[in-house]
Amino acid sequence: MKNILITGGAGFIGSTLADKLIDLNDCYVVIVDDLSTGFYNNLPLKHPTNKWKFIKCDINKYKDIAEIMLSFKFDYVFHYAAVVGVQRTQEYPVKVLKDLHGIENLLNLSKNTTVKRIFYASSSEVYGEPVELPQHELTTPLNSRLPYAIVKNAGEAFLKSYHKEFGLEYTVFRFFNTYGPRQTEDFVISKFIRNALSNKDIKIYGDGSQTRTFCYIMDNINATINSINDDKSINSTINIGSDNEITIKYLAEIIIELTKSKSEINYINPLPEGDMTRRQPEISKMRDLLDSELIDIKTGLKMTIDWFKQNEK
Repeated sequence: MKNILITGGAGFIGSTLADKLIDLNDCYVVIVDDLSTGFYNNLPLKHPTNKWKFIKCDINKYKDIAEIMLSFKFDYVFHYAAVVGVQRTQEYPVKVLKDLHGIENLLNLSKNTTVKRIFYASSSEVYGEPVELPQHELTTPLNSRLPYAIVKNAGEAFLKSYHKEFGLEYTVFRFFNTYGPRQTEDFVISKFIRNALSNKDIKIYGDGSQTRTFCYIMDNINATINSINDDKSINSTINIGSDNEITIKYLAEIIIELTKSKSEINYINPLPEGDMTRRQPEISKMRDLLDSELIDIKTGLKMTIDWFKQNEK
């Protein structure tokens, strides 16, 4: 039985990861979250309580997370807790920077306990404006100066440094846009779907020509879980996303089509910063972790739209 800690486990990706790990039957999962952006209803409430435990906790406070780390003999830590959302991270940059405390707390506690490896949720934001496409983990410069990206980049440096000095193993996941059930309105697809289902205008910053790739949640989860038993993933950085690049305008159009919405696209002033022109990861490492092709955007959107129809009436 593996004891696994998930920080930020009441959030979109963290809670979906918890569900899948519990389903594997060889994991006991401890979920910590301060519920600032996560939700209690995202917890695995349908699963037997002898397979998981939730503890409300702010990991940026050493005493709180230390008590948890020292009470359980964790084998693996998935560190997903963070201030997220473009608008939130730009409005509260100091709060974003405080996430460095949580990273350091976890590493200091992990190096002195039974933790075999830390899995860290970094972000495509570390790449900043693209200087090469596709964006490769080892060759693409990390050039964003936004606080959120700086914290993610610093988190990666923390992990590499603790491995070099203390031998603590790690895996860094650079998440590109992930979407699916449970995603909050802080992100583009969930926002577009909610507006489309309500026949409200879909607002796009700029002219909509900026491109992104979108990864369905279960492709993300399956790749990250498979990395636990993959030796090549140890002390490695892995792009987690899709390599199918589409414009934001096209994304809005297909959501309107799939929802049969009366919504219209409303183009508004571009964001002053943080809205990069293009995103496209090189994902050969991720593909090696999967045993099937990635879910295409229309199939993933249909499943996501169905979930929103059933759960947000």
